[in-house]
Amino acid sequence: MDQTVRTTPPVAATPAAQRLSLAVEGMTCASCAGRVERALAALPRAKGASVNLATGRAEVAFDGPADGRAAVAAVEAAGYAVAEESVDLAVEGMSCASCAGRVERALLAVPGVLEAGVNVATGRARARLAGGAASPAGLARAVGAAGYAAKPLAPEGDAGAAVDAGAERRKAERAELARSLRLAVLLTAPLVLLEMGSHLVPALHHVIAGTIGEGNWRVAQFVLASAVLFGPGLRFFRHGVPALLRAAPDMNSLVALGTAAAWGYSTVATFAPGLLPEGSANVYFEAAAVIVTLILFGRTLEARARDSASEAIRRLVELQPRTARLRRPDGAVAEVPVGELAPGDVVEVRPGERLPADGEVAEGESHVDESMVTGEPMPVRKAAGAPVVGGTVNGAAALLVRVTRTGADTLLAGIVRMVEGAQASKLPIQAVVDRVTRWFVPAVLALALLTVVAWLAFGSDPALALVNGVAVLIIACPCAMGLATPVSILVGTGRGAALGVLFRRGDALQALSETRVVALDKTGTLTRGRPELTDLRTAPGFAREEVLAAVAAAEAPSEHPIARALAAAAGSAPAKAEAFEVLVGKGVRATVGGVRVEVGSGRFMAELGLDPAPFAEEAARLADEGKTALYAAIGGRLAAVLAVSDPIRDTTPAAIAALRERGLAVALVSGDDARTAKAVARRLGIAEVVAEVSPEGKLAAIRRLRGEHGPLAFVGDGINDAPALAAADVGVAVGGGTDIAAEAADVVLVSGDLAAVPDAIALSAATMRNIRENLFWAFAYNAALIPLAAGALYPVNGTLLSPMLAAGAMALSSVFVVGNALRLRRFRPAGRARARR
Repeated sequence: MDQTVRTTPPVAATPAAQRLSLAVEGMTCASCAGRVERALAALPRAKGASVNLATGRAEVAFDGPADGRAAVAAVEAAGYAVAEESVDLAVEGMSCASCAGRVERALLAVPGVLEAGVNVATGRARARLAGGAASPAGLARAVGAAGYAAKPLAPEGDAGAAVDAGAERRKAERAELARSLRLAVLLTAPLVLLEMGSHLVPALHHVIAGTIGEGNWRVAQFVLASAVLFGPGLRFFRHGVPALLRAAPDMNSLVALGTAAAWGYSTVATFAPGLLPEGSANVYFEAAAVIVTLILFGRTLEARARDSASEAIRRLVELQPRTARLRRPDGAVAEVPVGELAPGDVVEVRPGERLPADGEVAEGESHVDESMVTGEPMPVRKAAGAPVVGGTVNGAAALLVRVTRTGADTLLAGIVRMVEGAQASKLPIQAVVDRVTRWFVPAVLALALLTVVAWLAFGSDPALALVNGVAVLIIACPCAMGLATPVSILVGTGRGAALGVLFRRGDALQALSETRVVALDKTGTLTRGRPELTDLRTAPGFAREEVLAAVAAAEAPSEHPIARALAAAAGSAPAKAEAFEVLVGKGVRATVGGVRVEVGSGRFMAELGLDPAPFAEEAARLADEGKTALYAAIGGRLAAVLAVSDPIRDTTPAAIAALRERGLAVALVSGDDARTAKAVARRLGIAEVVAEVSPEGKLAAIRRLRGEHGPLAFVGDGINDAPALAAADVGVAVGGGTDIAAEAADVVLVSGDLAAVPDAIALSAATMRNIRENLFWAFAYNAALIPLAAGALYPVNGTLLSPMLAAGAMALSSVFVVGNALRLRRFRPAGRARARR
C-alpha cells in the first residue's frame, strides 16, 4: 500500500471568548428570537449573540468580562423578560464591613449576577442573577477565590440546578397555557355550536331568532368573543401591540391584528351597523374567538413537544441521587444530601444504587453500568482504585467510593453544560432563516393590506375583503420557520448525549455532516493508549510461565511503561528481585530466586555473549508490525523473544471501515516513529500517514489534508492533541470515561470508542437532513397557503380559506415541525453495532 510520511511545524491555538447565557421569556416566533439576538449583539464589547427559540435561551459572547446587567436591560428594552433566580450562601470568615464588600464584589464579578447583598452579622450572602447564568457552586467558588469559605444554603443536590429551574418555568408556562386553553374552549364552544350550527341547520337559526332574538344573539356573541380575546387571548395583545408600536411586529402582532380586525368589524356591525355599506353588516365574532382558541391549542401542543424534545437534559439531571450514605471517620454511616459531599469523603453504594458523585473505588469489587455516559450497554468491572462516575448504576456487590468531584465539577454536570451549550448554539444554515424572518412579518402585514385593497378595488363586499385580509394575517407562521433549526438541534444533541456523543457546540452538527476527511491520532485513539505484552516465544527448554514470571519480577522495580506492561502480563504479584540494575539504552538486570535475569535489546544480548540469531525471523516480523522486540536471558541462556506494543482497539477496524463506507478519506496523523505508524496504518487499511510530528506540528498536515480533500475532522485524545483539535473544522476528542475535559474539541466521545465517530457523523447528517426537511415544509407551507388565504383561487373555482381554517393550519404547522424533529429520538447507531459484530 502506498503510504506517505511527512513532518510539520508547530502552530498555537487561540483562546475562547467569555460567554453569558440567559433564559428569555416571552419569545413566540423567529422574529422574537431575531429581535433579542440583535439587541444583545449591539451591546458594547459583544462579539456575537445567538438565540434559540426552542430552548428559550440566549447566548452572548463578550470581548472581556460579561456584562450581565447590560444584557438583561437590552432584552427588556426589546420587549422581553429575563428569568431571574436568587441564591443564598453561607459565608465563613467575614469579620467586618470590608469583608462584606469584598464578598459582594466577588459575587458581582460573576457573569449574570445582577445584584448581591452580604450580611456580616448572619454570615449570609444573597445573589440575584439571570436564570441559568451561574450555578450556586460557581458563586461559592467565586467567594472562595476572594478568600472566604462559602456554601450554598440550599444545596445543589444534583448536577443541574439551573435545569431544574428551567423545567419549573416551562412547567408553569404549560400550566398557564392549559388553563387559558380550557377557558377559551369553554367560551368559544357556544359561539361555534350556535352560530355555525345555525348556518348548517336552518331550524336552529329560526329557534335562536324566535327565542333570543337576532339583536340579542349578536350582543351575546360580542360578550363571549370579548371574553376570549381579552381573557385568554390578552397575551397576544400584551406582546403584539407593543411590538407593533416599536415597528418590530412579531407573530403576536399578526394574531392581535387579525382577531382585532374581525372583532372590531363585528362590533361595529352589532352596535353601529349604519356606519357600514348596506348589506355588509355581518359579524365574525366566532372567527375571532376560534382563532385565539386554535392558536392557544397549537402553542400548548408546541410547548409539550418542545418539552419532550428537551427530555435528554432532564433525564441526565435525574440520574444523580438526592442523598448519599456518608461514612464518618469513626465508622458511623449517615444519610446526607448529595450537595453536602466534599472531595475526600467516603460513601457507601449498595447493589443497584446510583453513585452519588464522581470518585474512585476505595474498597470492594463490582460491575458498574456506565451506559448513561458512554452509550455502551455492557457493565464495566470496577475494583479498588478504579474511577467511577456519579449517576452510574452499581451492580451486584457493595462498594466504598472515595469522592473526588462534586456538584458542578462532576462529569454529569459537565455533560449537562455541554449539551445545553450545544442546544443554545446557532447553525450557519440558520442565517438564511434569520434573513427571511426579519422581514417576514412586515411583508405579511403588507400582503394583508394589499389583499383588502385588491378585493375592494374589484368591487367586493368590504366584509369579504376584511375576511381575506384576516386570513392572510393568521395563516402566516414564522413560528414554524423559527423552530425548524433549533428544535432539531435540541433533539439531535440530546440523542447524541444518550449515545455518549457530546456536541460541545451546536454548529459542530453542521460542520461534521460536511466532513470529507477524517484525520486520526494513533495512541489512545486507534490504540488502547497503553503498552501490553503481545507476543512471547520461548527457546527450547524454557516454559512460557517460567519465563514470564522471571521477566515480570526483573522488570517490577522499574517505572518504565514497557516494564509495567511486562510486570502486568504475569497476572499475579511478581517475586522479589534483588540486585536490580538499569542499563540505559540496553535493558535491565536483576537476580530472581538466586538466578540472574536480563531483559533488553538484541545489542544487550550480544554484549552478554548471547546470539539472538535463532529469533531473527520472529524479531523481523515483530518489527514490521510496529512492535518493540525484547529478549530475555535466564541463567546466562537466551530464553525468549518478547514483543510489547500499544494494541489496536478491538472496535477500530470496523470503525475505519464504516468511515470509508460513508465515502470519507481517512488519514493517520501521529507523533510516533514512522515505522510504527505505518505498521498500524497498514493493518487498518489507511493509505495516508503523517508521522514523527509534535502535537503542534500536526497543524500543517491538517491544512494540507483540508486543501486536498475538503472539510476535515480531527480525532484525538483531547489533551496533547489540543492544537490540532482546535485547528480542524471539527475537533473530536476521544474521552476515557471520566476524562472529557477536551476544551479544544467540538465533539467529545465519552466512551473512548472510535466506533462512535461514524455514529457521530451519521447523527449529524440525520440532524441536518431533519433541519432541511423542517425548513422546506415551513417555507412551502407559507408559499402555498398565503396566496390561498388571499383568495388566489377564488376567480378559478370560488375557493376561499376562512380565518378559522387558517388558524388551525397555522397552529398545526409548528406542531408538524416539532413532531418531525422528534423523530431523531429514534436514531440508532450503526458504527458500534458493526464493531461489536
